[in-house]
Amino acid sequence: MSANFIEGKTFSKADLAENVLLKGEYDNCTFQDGDFTTIDFSGIKFNECEFENCNLTMIPILKTAFCKIRFKNCKLLGLRFEMCNPFGLEFSFENCNLSHATFFNMSLKKTVFIQCKILEADFSKANLQSAKFSECDLSGSTFMETNLEQCDFRNSYNFTIDPEQNRMKKARFDSVGALRLLDKYQLVVE
Repeated sequence: MSANFIEGKTFSKADLAENVLLKGEYDNCTFQDGDFTTIDFSGIKFNECEFENCNLTMIPILKTAFCKIRFKNCKLLGLRFEMCNPFGLEFSFENCNLSHATFFNMSLKKTVFIQCKILEADFSKANLQSAKFSECDLSGSTFMETNLEQCDFRNSYNFTIDPEQNRMKKARFDSVGALRLLDKYQLVVE
């Protein structure tokens, strides 16, 4: 990786128009209104950065470091987060589209997802202990052998979770969500 170190800079749509992002480390930077769909993020380190109104759909993120990153109003379609550098990995998502993303076998303890569209994402074998899904649409997302202990699903919807295939001690659900845990039994609740 290059020795480029960029600190405290705000990158706007105009700054990113040439589709160039230097390889290196970005510390405490803000990225606004950027379309990154033609940029390879592989090997770049982001520390305490914020991405707002950005499109990162299907970008390569092999060994990318995301340390204390906040994604807000971003499109992150089809990202393979399990390819990231796991060291120091920490992020939060607010009003993002994470459809078709994969989080296979990742440690995502205490990760926060607020008002996100997370359709057909894969959380198999992930550790989501104490994570929070607030007002998220989880249609078609896969939870298999996932640690969901103390995870908060209140106010989220369209999820299918098999309690027999996941660790769920002290997971939190609202009354409608709790009934969804019985879907596989095809019960009629009146």
